[in-house]
Amino acid sequence: MNNIIFFGPPGAGKGTQAKIVAEYLNISHLSTGDILRKKLKDKDDLANNLKEIMSSGNLVSDDILNSIVASRLKNEANNGFILDGYPRTLVQSDFLDNFLKNTSISIRYIFDIQINFNTLKNRIVKRSSEEGREDDNIQVINTRYNEYLNSTQKVSNFYKDKYSNIFYEIDGSLQINEITEKIKKILKIS
Repeated sequence: MNNIIFFGPPGAGKGTQAKIVAEYLNISHLSTGDILRKKLKDKDDLANNLKEIMSSGNLVSDDILNSIVASRLKNEANNGFILDGYPRTLVQSDFLDNFLKNTSISIRYIFDIQINFNTLKNRIVKRSSEEGREDDNIQVINTRYNEYLNSTQKVSNFYKDKYSNIFYEIDGSLQINEITEKIKKILKIS
């Protein structure tokens, strides 16, 4: 079963690559960002709380994301999945590792798309104007990038040390199709 995790700072292209790879492999693309943005459309207290958290660039609590991801993984376990934007913290990675162990699900590939901050900033500003995303502005970009450095990069390093045999670093400054080809070679897809 192809179960994959994508890491990388916001704007590195992990969502784009996860969508492409999910389509090639015919597996589910579980993007916490998409799940949360859909939740924002609801008119309840959680949606209002999420809107406040996300518009400031802060991350949603571990408990909320762990709950969302666990319920989705139970549904996708037999088909394969890509995790995009999860786990972001060491607490989430501990939860995920325990969940996987308890459900006998294993991760087969981990991709870390790496990119420098200036390239990233330019990409996100462009994405904001093209997609009209309110969560893409300079202040939010700086907050999200610092959150990435302070938490998610530690998670990525943890997985790199623990699962070095399935961990692949990808140059995120390449063109989309070049990144896709590198990933497909690793996955042995033609």
